[in-house]
Amino acid sequence: MRRRARPSKANGKANLPGRRRASKNESAELRDLKKQLAEALERQTATAEILRVISNSPTDAQPVFEMIARSASQLCGSMYAIVTRFDGALIHLVAEHNPRPGASEATAALFPRRLSHDSSVGRAILERAVVHIPDTAADPALALRLVRGVGARSLLSAPMLLDGRAIGSIGVSRAEAGPFPPEQVDLLKTFADQAVIAIENVRLFTELQQKNEALTQANAQVTEALEQQTATAEILRVISSSPTELQPVLDAVAESAARLCESHDAMITLLEQGELRRVASYGMMVVPVTFLPPTRRTVGGRAVIDRVPIHVQDLAAEVDTEYPDAKPYQEGQGTRTALAIPLLREGSAIGAIVIRRLEVRPFADKHIALLQTFADQAVIAIENVRLFTELQEKNQALTQAHAQVIESLDQRTATSEILAVIASSPTDLQPVFDAIAASATRLCDARYSLVFRFDGELITLVAADGASSPEELAAVRRAYTRAPVVSHLLHSL
Repeated sequence: MRRRARPSKANGKANLPGRRRASKNESAELRDLKKQLAEALERQTATAEILRVISNSPTDAQPVFEMIARSASQLCGSMYAIVTRFDGALIHLVAEHNPRPGASEATAALFPRRLSHDSSVGRAILERAVVHIPDTAADPALALRLVRGVGARSLLSAPMLLDGRAIGSIGVSRAEAGPFPPEQVDLLKTFADQAVIAIENVRLFTELQQKNEALTQANAQVTEALEQQTATAEILRVISSSPTELQPVLDAVAESAARLCESHDAMITLLEQGELRRVASYGMMVVPVTFLPPTRRTVGGRAVIDRVPIHVQDLAAEVDTEYPDAKPYQEGQGTRTALAIPLLREGSAIGAIVIRRLEVRPFADKHIALLQTFADQAVIAIENVRLFTELQEKNQALTQAHAQVIESLDQRTATSEILAVIASSPTDLQPVFDAIAASATRLCDARYSLVFRFDGELITLVAADGASSPEELAAVRRAYTRAPVVSHLLHSL
């Protein structure tokens, strides 16, 4: 193989300015990639910190709102950030961070306020969508006193959506006009989702606390108080220890309901795709896992449809006229007294809990109240699993996005390194070939890499990386230089 003549020193010197420009461009691109990675890590750290505050504040959303306002301000370029709540009639300011001089007082004077399109936070709630205003001067619908009071030239607001309803919004503003970058828009939407999780978490825990307090006060003078409180505490313990698993909670609820309400058995059903499906039971009750859609012709079905407790003192006396579909179970299993409590979520029935006795013995008021508490705890467990599942999905999405950024940075760094070798070796191709082979092995997770050249007649091995032994590498080198033959190439690989 003929050796290529080296270029003259004059030619090498003439290429120096071009090499320097290329090197500067590569350095700038690498700096940009590092900056993007740092920003992605900052966003992920901020969302993780907000999740930590949520877990540490189960009964108070205010620390979460303040953390969200601070994070939104810092990660969106030290802007003025506010968090608002909507109670169905008025918008209330609940947190702010980094106001410009005079902006805090001017903003506070505007709240509470009615819904209107004259503010970005109000518009986000009305439209249930992100509101992006790059230049407030070009939007005549905005209230001038609001815009001037906070000194805003560009606005961005994201709604807090719960089951399609807007319950608040998060807004950031800048003193200069211009659009917000897409990553800041996405980040603000993530913060809005986390605010909703915090609000729901507080609501669920507050409801649970209120019901437990009422239960404690109502049963303070009865001998069953300790046993009932122990059972509810056990269910709460199961809820807290199984944030993503529902079955242990439902099993514990069914067992406690049957034992403490002095019934022969208990069953919990959930409404899924229009049918009531048995998801947990305790005792002797024999019921198929899936049966017909809810109907008023059964005790549990009537509780779901009417959304009220159904207490049948003697099912045998009413089965022919009121509950004919329950006749096979009444006659076959001897059911006499039955009690069904619907599982209600925001007024909608999602299932029922049913207990029964084989003798005519109506349930006492304390048993009805206790079963209502167990039904509420089952709903809280269902909601808890749903919220934690949504949170996990969002965290997984963030983790995947971060991994993609890291992978992209590795690939671009490798290409930048190769370009740097090219720029530093204008008269010698071997370092370039070696760098290419090493990068290919690393980034493709390969055992080894080979680089060949073809001059139109012969194939020549010019670089290798990752060979398991010198003997293996020597064997490959001996196979070249040669004319291209498919079988030889396949054999060497």
